[in-house]
Amino acid sequence: MKLHLDTNANQPLFTGYGIDHVLIAGQRFDAGLLLTARGVEVAPWAGLDFSALTAAHFEWVARRELDILLFGTGNRLRFPPPALTRALVEARIGLEVMDIGALCRTYNILAAEGRRVGAAVLFDRA
Repeated sequence: MKLHLDTNANQPLFTGYGIDHVLIAGQRFDAGLLLTARGVEVAPWAGLDFSALTAAHFEWVARRELDILLFGTGNRLRFPPPALTRALVEARIGLEVMDIGALCRTYNILAAEGRRVGAAVLFDRA
């Protein structure tokens, strides 16, 4: 699916997605990442399965200046245990868990509004 939204040309946005990848400004990514207004960062969970997530992964995100983190858990919703996301609570970063498609759409809208939002992408490894 392709997405289109008129916004600031300097703002990196999702331009498409599939079950095993996302497109950001037309560039394909198929490993875990974090997208913010500052750009794309390869995430420490890149190549890992949902079951391999640790508190350190969320501590890494908590060091970013974000108000909200959209966490895309692949093609289905899976909620990380609160013990893993404690660093986000302590950093006062809201957490919304969603599938990849919803993450891409929601991120683009919030980023276009100028919100301090991050999109954490985790792909299913089946």
